[in-house]
Amino acid sequence: MKALKVGIISANWGAFAHLPGWRAVPGVEVVGICTSRRETAEAAAARFNIARPYWDAAAMAADPDIDIVDCGTRPSIRHAMVLAALRNGKHVYNGIPFAADFERARELHAAWRASGAVAVVDAFSQWLPAHRHIRELIDDDRLGTPFGGTCVFNLGLFNQPSEHFPYNWFWQDGLGVSALRNLGSHALHLLVSLFGAIDELVAVDRQLLTQWRFADGSVIEPQTNDFANLLLRFASGLSLQLQVSWSATLTPGWTLNVFGSKGRVEARAPTFPTSRDTTLHAGTLGGAFERVALPERLLKTPEVGIDADTEPNAAHPMALSMQHMVTAIRDGRIAAAPDFEQAWQVERVLEAARRSSGEKRWVRIDEIV
Repeated sequence: MKALKVGIISANWGAFAHLPGWRAVPGVEVVGICTSRRETAEAAAARFNIARPYWDAAAMAADPDIDIVDCGTRPSIRHAMVLAALRNGKHVYNGIPFAADFERARELHAAWRASGAVAVVDAFSQWLPAHRHIRELIDDDRLGTPFGGTCVFNLGLFNQPSEHFPYNWFWQDGLGVSALRNLGSHALHLLVSLFGAIDELVAVDRQLLTQWRFADGSVIEPQTNDFANLLLRFASGLSLQLQVSWSATLTPGWTLNVFGSKGRVEARAPTFPTSRDTTLHAGTLGGAFERVALPERLLKTPEVGIDADTEPNAAHPMALSMQHMVTAIRDGRIAAAPDFEQAWQVERVLEAARRSSGEKRWVRIDEIV
């Protein structure tokens, strides 16, 4: 079967994490890498042994020999790139947040629906072994009817900021980032994949740190929100609190704790959840609540050429998502996951949270169209 050819836009995170993910997927060949300048594109192609450098994303999108465009740049920049890829008939692997704002999310969703392409977002948390096993426990009715829970995704990125941190641009308004849009998108993708549609919510989305103070004495006054609290009501009846921050003191990392009529599940990670570091505790009525040994088949994954211990660790769940995307391309009967339809669902939730925080009221998701 002919290999699917991938072009990656980004020589930073794209080359560091996405490239080993794609190279672990059978039947895929990474043939292109794109940056904004010829000299950096040619240097990246030579460094990573990629045949074709591009310094114009539109040229990559128009290349008839490219099947999949992987776009991992800033949300405000990649909007036009994703549109160009879809309009040129390419399949798309898109970053998180899905879009810079709700209007551009609507445009991307419509372009995808019109294209007939397979399009996936980089919300890879649902492919982590612990989270996949939660899905299996739910399917086995170990949780029962979901009742309540909490999801906390708190990181301390800017409490003691480093001048070398590659995401210090998060301070800028207008680029499509915030704690809710970034960390919240990852959390919401997992939540809707596990528990289904959200009916309504009430939210507070605000800024905690008014200054980022660096060790050299320099100061940035951020223009973006770094904290959000949401109370989510799902169509299933589940009520769940979601808290996200990238300015959390002594960061507690990641926790998802949900109980139902028959049992409880809890996933934990000390920072951004990974295949290796995310643990699972579970229990059912009449039994103990204890750590669950994850099935070996979720840790050692022969469907891709890497496993849960691979470095960089993000490459493992990405590769599983990419492999599922390739299967969806080759077999039109299945949907990729998480696809642009799920991304649109999450963007509607994010827009509802924005309106709720501003208007101080419960907002139904069906208001967001």
